[in-house]
Amino acid sequence: QVQLVESGGGSVHPGGSLRLSCAASGSIFSIYAMGWYRQALGKQRELVAGISSVGRTNYADSVKGRFTISRDNAKNTVYLQMNSLKPEDTALYYCNKQGTNKFTWGQGTPVTVSS
Repeated sequence: QVQLVESGGGSVHPGGSLRLSCAASGSIFSIYAMGWYRQALGKQRELVAGISSVGRTNYADSVKGRFTISRDNAKNTVYLQMNSLKPEDTALYYCNKQGTNKFTWGQGTPVTVSS
């Protein structure tokens, strides 16, 4: 069973940057398309960025040009570089597989953007 541990969240002012990390246990991590998801208070969880097993990326319109997803399969880690952060980016951020049959969700890492 793959375990996911997210880290790197924090509180920043609008326009600031953060880099999130997601460490996954298990040697088969590299075969999966992974994604970063977020859930704001009172809203449904949404996919903000995805990366295939070979590095093809996709982004939600709301974060295009500001967020960059990457992965290091040797380290079983997925990253999310977040620049030009906005108050509406405030949420709990998670990583998981894209598509169905997701892994057990981790605890997430909180991101707060406020002045």
